[in-house]
Amino acid sequence: MTRNKRKPSYHKASCEKTPNFSGQHFLHHPGTIEDIVNCAKLSREDVVIELGAGKGALTTRLVQKAGKVLAIEYDPKLVERLIRKTSSYPNISIIQQDILKFRFPKEKFVVVSNIPYAITTPIMKLLLAPASSGLEKGMIVMEKGAARRFTSASIRSDYVLYWRMFFDLQMGRTLPRGSFTPPPSVDSVVLVVKRRTTPIIPYKHHFLFKRFAEWVMRHPDVPLNMVLKSIFTPPQIKQLRRRAELDADMSVSMLDEWKWGEIFLTMIQVVPKPFWPKPSRHSRKKR
Repeated sequence: MTRNKRKPSYHKASCEKTPNFSGQHFLHHPGTIEDIVNCAKLSREDVVIELGAGKGALTTRLVQKAGKVLAIEYDPKLVERLIRKTSSYPNISIIQQDILKFRFPKEKFVVVSNIPYAITTPIMKLLLAPASSGLEKGMIVMEKGAARRFTSASIRSDYVLYWRMFFDLQMGRTLPRGSFTPPPSVDSVVLVVKRRTTPIIPYKHHFLFKRFAEWVMRHPDVPLNMVLKSIFTPPQIKQLRRRAELDADMSVSMLDEWKWGEIFLTMIQVVPKPFWPKPSRHSRKKR
C-alpha cells in the first residue's frame, strides 16, 4: 500500500521585521534529541507545539511520534528549511510567527521545545497561563540558571508562585554544551512541566491569586509576620500559624507553594473582601 504523502501546511504571519533574538543555540546531537523526545512520552493522540523550531532537528523526531505538530519559527530562511525537511509528513503545520505573539490553543497540547534563552521568562509567562492555555505537559530546553529560579525551594517571583499553583516544575537532565550549535556559554537543562491533576488552589480563583502573589512577593526578604498582619487579625494569625505550621519569623521567600496555597485559601475563607490585597496599578492597567 502506497502512503499518500502531502506537504505540511504552512501559515505565514505578518511581514514585520524578524526579531533578532540572541541566545539561539540549535540542538543537533541525535542522542540528546532522542532522549528529550523519549522522555516526553508522546503518543499519536498528542498535539505538540514546538516553539522556535529552528533547523528542524527536533521537529523531524516529533512528527514521527506525535499525532500533530505545530512548529513555530519566525526566521523566513529557517521556515523554508523546515518546509523542505518535513515535506513528507502530513501531520505538521509550520507557522511563521513571533513566539511571543503566538496564541496557545485552549485544547490540550504538549510543548517540546528548545527555546531562545534571551526570552525564556516571557515565553514561560505566556505558556503557563492556566485559565487560557491547554498545556498538559512540557519538555523545555533552557538555560540552567532560569530553570533553577523556576524550581527553587526559595520562591522570589510572583509569577513563579502563580505558576506553581497549577503546574509541577522539575529540573531534568543537564545537556552537554556540545549538543548545540553554536555551543552556549552557560549550562542547559530540560525543564519538565506537568499540569497538576488537582491544582493547589481552584482555577476559579486564579485571577485573585495572581493579585495576591504580586502583593506578597513585593518584598520577598521581609519576615512573613509583616505580610500576615497586613491581612489577618492576631487571632487569625495564631490559628493559621498553628494549622499550617508556619514560622512567622522566616522570610516571605522561604515558603513553598503549598504553604502559600493554604494561606490564600484561609484568607478567602475568613478575611472580609475589603481587606484582601489590592491589585497594583500595573495589574489594573493590564486588565
